Amino acid sequence: MVMEVLQEASLSGSTTIQREVVSTGLGPCAVRLQRGPDEHGHIADVFLHGAAGSWTTFQPLLSGAHERDRVLLDLPGWGDSTEGARLGSATVEAMAGAVVEVLNSLGYRSWNLVGHSMGGAIALHIAADWPERTLSVAAISATTFGVAGSTRQPSHGLTKLPWFVGMLLLMRFTALLGNAGRALIRLAGNTPFMRLLLAPLFAEPAAIPAHVIRGLARDGRPASFCAAARAVSQYDFARWHSISCPVIAVRGDNDAFTPQSDLDQLASLGPHIRTMTVPRCGHFAIVEQPVLVQELLDELWQR
Repeated sequence: MVMEVLQEASLSGSTTIQREVVSTGLGPCAVRLQRGPDEHGHIADVFLHGAAGSWTTFQPLLSGAHERDRVLLDLPGWGDSTEGARLGSATVEAMAGAVVEVLNSLGYRSWNLVGHSMGGAIALHIAADWPERTLSVAAISATTFGVAGSTRQPSHGLTKLPWFVGMLLLMRFTALLGNAGRALIRLAGNTPFMRLLLAPLFAEPAAIPAHVIRGLARDGRPASFCAAARAVSQYDFARWHSISCPVIAVRGDNDAFTPQSDLDQLASLGPHIRTMTVPRCGHFAIVEQPVLVQELLDELWQR
C-alpha cells in the first residue's frame, strides 16, 4: 500500500482538505479527505464522480457543515489518478473494488455513497456487493440502462440518447489522438466552442460559470470516458436486485444522459428506492441545483 499525504487549501476556507494517494488494483488513486468533527469516526460520506469529471464535480457541496468525514476520489483514469491507470481492466466491478480498497486503507467500516453519472452506477454496485457496509446511496443522474444500450447499439441510441451517442463518438475520435486529443479538449475549454459543445449537459448553459466549463474541459479524459461507457454496457444490472439500503435516484428534467425510463427501472427494484426528477436541471444537478441536492442528501442520511 502506497500512501502520500499532502495538504491543500480548503474550498470553504474553514477546514483543510487532505490529499492521499492509495494503490489499488486499477492503479494509484488520488483521494481528498475533508475531516468531520470526529477525526476518529469509522463512517464516511463518499463521493464518486462521473466519466466527465473528477473530485471537483462535488465542489458546490463542500462548503457546508458536515458531521462525518468526506472522501472524494479521483477514480483510476481520471483527475490526478491517470498515471498508471489500468483502463483495460476498468469494469464497473473493478472500479467498485478500487473504491472499497481505498476506504479499507483509510480505516472506514461503513459509508454513505454519493455517485454522479458513472459514479452512480459504481455506488449501486458497491451497495449490492457490500450491503452490510453501505448505509445509503444517492445516485445523481446515474448512467445506467439507457447509456448501456446506446453504447452497445449507437445507431439505436441516436433515437434514445442522441447527445450521449454524439459525445461517445467524439470521445472515441479524440482518444485515437492520445495526449494530443486531451490537449485539444483543454485548449477548447478556453473558447466559446466548449460551452456550445457542453450545452446539452445543462438546462441553462448560458448561466453556468466559465470556471465550470473550463473545469470540465480540464477533466476531459477521452480514453477513460470510452472505457467507462464500455464498462457500463457490459454490466449485469440484475445484481442490483440485492440492494437493501435506502437509495435516492435523481435526474434533471433536461438530462441528456439519464432518461426517465432509467429511474423507472431503478424504482422497480423495491420500495427502499426513491426517485425524483429535478426541475430546471440537466445532467449536473450538483452544479445547477446544489442546495436542493444537499437537502436531498441530508434527508437520505437522516433515514
